[in-house]
Amino acid sequence: MSQKFAGVKGMNDLLPPDIDVWRFVENTARQVFGCYGFAEMRTPMVEDTALFVRGVGEGTDIVGKEMYTFCDKGDRSITLRPEGTAPAARAYIEHSIHVKEPVTRWFYAGPMFRYERMKTGRYRQFSQIGAEAYGSAHPAQDVEVMELAVHFLQAIGLGTVTLQLNSLGDASTRPAYGEKVRAHFSGHPLSPEATATLAKNPMRLLDSKDPELAGLIASAPVLLDSIDDESKKHFDEVRRLLDLVGVKYALNPRLVRGLDYYTRTAFELVADDPVLGTASAVGGGGRYDALVEQLGGPKTPAVGFAMGLDRLCLLLAAKGTVAASRPDLFLVAFDDSCRDEVVKRVTALRHQGLKVDFDSRAGSFKSQLKRSENSRALHMMVIGQAELDTGRGRLKSMDLPKEHPDKEREVRLDELAAALQMNGNS
Repeated sequence: MSQKFAGVKGMNDLLPPDIDVWRFVENTARQVFGCYGFAEMRTPMVEDTALFVRGVGEGTDIVGKEMYTFCDKGDRSITLRPEGTAPAARAYIEHSIHVKEPVTRWFYAGPMFRYERMKTGRYRQFSQIGAEAYGSAHPAQDVEVMELAVHFLQAIGLGTVTLQLNSLGDASTRPAYGEKVRAHFSGHPLSPEATATLAKNPMRLLDSKDPELAGLIASAPVLLDSIDDESKKHFDEVRRLLDLVGVKYALNPRLVRGLDYYTRTAFELVADDPVLGTASAVGGGGRYDALVEQLGGPKTPAVGFAMGLDRLCLLLAAKGTVAASRPDLFLVAFDDSCRDEVVKRVTALRHQGLKVDFDSRAGSFKSQLKRSENSRALHMMVIGQAELDTGRGRLKSMDLPKEHPDKEREVRLDELAAALQMNGNS
């Protein structure tokens, strides 16, 4: 018996018609992000492992236990990218973008890889849409990327997602506040996992969903009380500008980001929807002014975000608001003598930009009719000798009921493309 293969656990196939939702989200992203001056860029799916150790942080869960890391044939340690910001910053440095333009706005969409416990919308190969803006330290840049994120969610039909906001302070705030958090949790009984987190990255405990920690988290020191004066001024201006442009947000003093490169503004986009279970965050981001310099580049302020495409598509699929792609027309050959003419006309119509299908198996007339129904084509037409002799055929709308006066109409075969295009624009 031949071996049967299955996909790698946590790495899923994406098939029609589900992929139509993904295409809708990606195409909307390209349209909306383009309106804000963000140009699309792409980085390789593998990078030098040191890029993530240095950029993301050695004490983070991603680097410590979630990365897909291996040695290649040159005995180099390389890693499947677990996130998109560090690779984008590497590309910014490597190509000396800072000498070419004062402000750079990029966006990307593509697969990421993390070996983590799976839950709804969180897989070991997952996709993200992200945006990165380099060169501006002004709060207006923070607000632009947050407003872009909210606008994009509204454009795909997820306008009820909540923007949660906090400030992490400057580079000195994080370690000092981390010590306060460590002191707060020390002396209390903790699980082995929480104990390890407390030792490596205490701020991450504030993001824990463990119900045993809920009371300690609620009584923990508030981060905003610990940030420096300049960060407070920056945060106040961010909030003022968000109000100015009409972006609603909710302050979340417990919000921290899991990656070490974040400073000052931090935000998350949260969907309160049972479809996602406990995985309610669909995206997040913030400011990372030290990352480019930390990776060997010039001192460059930066801010950005990433959204989980898998979770966005789960939400949209549950809403059922994205229509699946459908052919414009299915052509049926009445008999064998008309098959060549059907193939010829299908090809010509496709070259005019129409989505046209036919039965390439040379099936019977009855099986072709069944196939036309299964194709979910918007229209159907039978081509037989009578149609070829008169140059006319009956164009049948597959969505209208039988008794509708426009269910079928006579159309000249040489005007079929125009009739279909007019119907599509009506």
